Amino acid sequence: MPRRLCYFAHSRLYASDLIVTDSGSSTKRLLIVYHTMGGSTESMAQAVYEGATDPLVEGVDVRFKRAFDAGPDDLLWADALILGTPENFGYMSGAMKDFLDRTFYPVEGKLQPLPYAMFISAGNDGQGALTAIRRIAKGYPFTEVQDPVVATGGVEETHLDACRELGMALGAGLEAGIY
Repeated sequence: MPRRLCYFAHSRLYASDLIVTDSGSSTKRLLIVYHTMGGSTESMAQAVYEGATDPLVEGVDVRFKRAFDAGPDDLLWADALILGTPENFGYMSGAMKDFLDRTFYPVEGKLQPLPYAMFISAGNDGQGALTAIRRIAKGYPFTEVQDPVVATGGVEETHLDACRELGMALGAGLEAGIY
């Protein structure tokens, strides 16, 4: 009988609580890279992490890193990627742009198409950040596999639920061999 995926409410997880694991080659690997200054994007990132590490998702290692701390080795390690950024001046954060700039040439020609998704904490509509990330993602090659989660006007519980679902969907997709 196929296992039905669902998620449960978790206690709040903070980046300082992160445990990164690496195990055998059959284990799939999910990289979550995000930037935050005011905390809204961090709460979304924590919810994505909660979904990706839900006990119902097995056989997936997760790396959870701030954009300034992630690098080319993390991208080469990953089987899938989730990017999170605040919308700054109608664009992605400078830290997210820095991550993408620093990793592009070192991984060029070394990556298979990498499934990815995004979440954005937006003061406006988030479209500038979405467009910028999508444009850059085409050159990597990244393949968008889930609709983005865009929180406009403040992060609410519905946004956090959508972020948990996003993390779980990518984790479960990796586990099932869809990605």
